[in-house]
Amino acid sequence: MIKMTSVTRDSLHAFMVAGFRALGLPEEDAGIFADALIFSELRFHPGHGQGVRRLRRYQERIAAGLVNVSAPWEVVKESPALALVDAHNGIGTVAAARAMRLAIQKAKVCGIGQVIVRNSTHYGSSAVHAVQAAEAGCIGTSFTNAGPEMAPWGGREGAVGTNPWGIAAPTGLGFPVVLDIALTTAGKGMMQWHAREGKPMPLDWALTPDGAETDDPNAAMAGALLGIGTYKGYGLAFMTDVLTGVIGGGGYGLTPYADQAKLDVSHTLTAIDIEWFMPLDEFRARMDDFAGMVKSRALRPGFSEILLPGEQEARRVARKSAAGVPLDDEVLADLRNLGRELGIAAEIETVGPYRDSVL
Repeated sequence: MIKMTSVTRDSLHAFMVAGFRALGLPEEDAGIFADALIFSELRFHPGHGQGVRRLRRYQERIAAGLVNVSAPWEVVKESPALALVDAHNGIGTVAAARAMRLAIQKAKVCGIGQVIVRNSTHYGSSAVHAVQAAEAGCIGTSFTNAGPEMAPWGGREGAVGTNPWGIAAPTGLGFPVVLDIALTTAGKGMMQWHAREGKPMPLDWALTPDGAETDDPNAAMAGALLGIGTYKGYGLAFMTDVLTGVIGGGGYGLTPYADQAKLDVSHTLTAIDIEWFMPLDEFRARMDDFAGMVKSRALRPGFSEILLPGEQEARRVARKSAAGVPLDDEVLADLRNLGRELGIAAEIETVGPYRDSVL
């Protein structure tokens, strides 16, 4: 059983900001990146690997000169509703956040804004950037391509990425509805989590290198991931490469992550201004009515309620913010070691051992 400790949200955030400043990020960029990783740590299962553990990974990449912390953010081409941005191998999370900010500005003028970013790096959770638009009264979509971990339907070698999607819209329910999915059934982070717990994984997660289905996460770690909905997930991932890297002039297919010194990842961020169509309050009321329709349906055996997209994650955020953020003890120990290495004065404050069974 993986041991976990709860820590305070505020102290963890302060530590992350200090960590990114120590790695050479400008103050604004450090804040953007820390906010994004805390957002992911609060919303997702720790096995997804999108949270604060990434500070160590970035320390290693920055120390090796594999990512440019002071990269320019260049608008290559622009129209009232569109922009093409070159991130120059900078921090993908920061590049995407700035791109969505620009997309929102354009949406407020044109009704819709879309910004494509090329020559970028890993941008974290798609939900981070989609929710940014929802908070500004827009519907936000956030797509990225990634390294070729997914097998095409009928193949046994990776050809396209997990290529995650984020789609977010405001409601009057106290949280936005958010779809945040990788287009693979699961990622290797969850496979590693299962391996550490000594548990088998579902057969539709990944293949062994010779193309066999397996429930052994260790056997599958060197193989390709499987798409959601069999051939449908592969098709969506393929088209996500078209909507990001192919049209943006960046990497696609086998190219992203082929060179660790130039990950060549591309993102597409879109904001749709709701008030171009109707008053925001009216949209919220319609969303709430729609949610009520969905939640009123009869339940299947074994289910206690119907959840909206993002509702479970919203509950996680509330629970972790109040009771403490559960961190894998190995991750917490590594963060503290890294803090000493970087001379970070900020301390991560613990609440106590994590005893809940719900992550």
